[in-house]
Amino acid sequence: MRDFIQGLPKVELHLHIEGTLEPDLMFELAQRNGVHIPFSTPEQVRAAYDFHNLQSFLDIYYQGANVLIHEQDFYDLTWAYLQHCHADNVIHTEIFFDPQTHTDRGVAFATVINGISRALADGREQLGISSELIMCFLRHLDEASAFATLEMALPYRDKIIAVGLDSSEQGNPPEKFARVFAKAREAGFLTVAHAGEEGTADNIRDAMSLLGVSRVDHGVACSQDEALMNELAANRMPLTVCPLSNTRLKVFDKMSEHNITDLLRRGLCVTINSDDPAYFGGYMTDNFMAVAEALPLNHKELAQFTLNAIEASFITDAAKQQLAERTCAYLAQHS
Repeated sequence: MRDFIQGLPKVELHLHIEGTLEPDLMFELAQRNGVHIPFSTPEQVRAAYDFHNLQSFLDIYYQGANVLIHEQDFYDLTWAYLQHCHADNVIHTEIFFDPQTHTDRGVAFATVINGISRALADGREQLGISSELIMCFLRHLDEASAFATLEMALPYRDKIIAVGLDSSEQGNPPEKFARVFAKAREAGFLTVAHAGEEGTADNIRDAMSLLGVSRVDHGVACSQDEALMNELAANRMPLTVCPLSNTRLKVFDKMSEHNITDLLRRGLCVTINSDDPAYFGGYMTDNFMAVAEALPLNHKELAQFTLNAIEASFITDAAKQQLAERTCAYLAQHS
């Protein structure tokens, strides 16, 4: 099974680039930029990655981001992630970035997006990995900050395919950002949002109705609502599920309790993603393996996760057809 999964073409739709900051690179950048971090070794950082909920993860996540200051830092961060993609046979990725995490520290928006975009361009040319970039608003901050961030993004419309919503779901419902998302859609951005991770199924409904999202990030709480599950299946509303993240943050106590197999077999457009792999212990192959080892899935079902992700991606129909044919050809070889 590992050999099949390793070679399976993969498409990632839920990846926070700041969440790929591995301890070794964190230390390298801290030294390069003269930034103090409260750890003496990379091993101490790894030991701190023992989370009991989303907030305990976010506390260290934002702390680690302090080492990212210069354009080259963001390039190096993104390039390191693309190397993992290459090793895991990820053929297309759609990456989240959180500008407010950096602009609130005095780092220019241009510094962030130019470093990431330059690495993505090199990834396309040197590694053959296609990509899109999604800008997320931090939902624990206020609406005014989100509007200001949207204004910063407008000159870079050619580099950003969509806007999203991440950070603490509890206490920050979708309606808090309904006006910002409306303006983003008017400006031509697609929209996505985290919903139904720590929050309830109602947040999924509100993300669709109030934010006009093209896909729901996480969305595993949909199983609380039978009617919602039927609606998601009928509409093929994509869910970008992150299995290792869900277990590390105690959304599910263990992988064998995860609902991803049930969602797939109910006909939902569910996908596998790595979320914040440096913090949650696994990139794409690791997430596929964790699901396959804990839950009964055959080759066709595992390949369906990729086909669903291709369907849900923000690429052209022609590009989708090409990636789907590549995936189906691989499956046929291993039937």
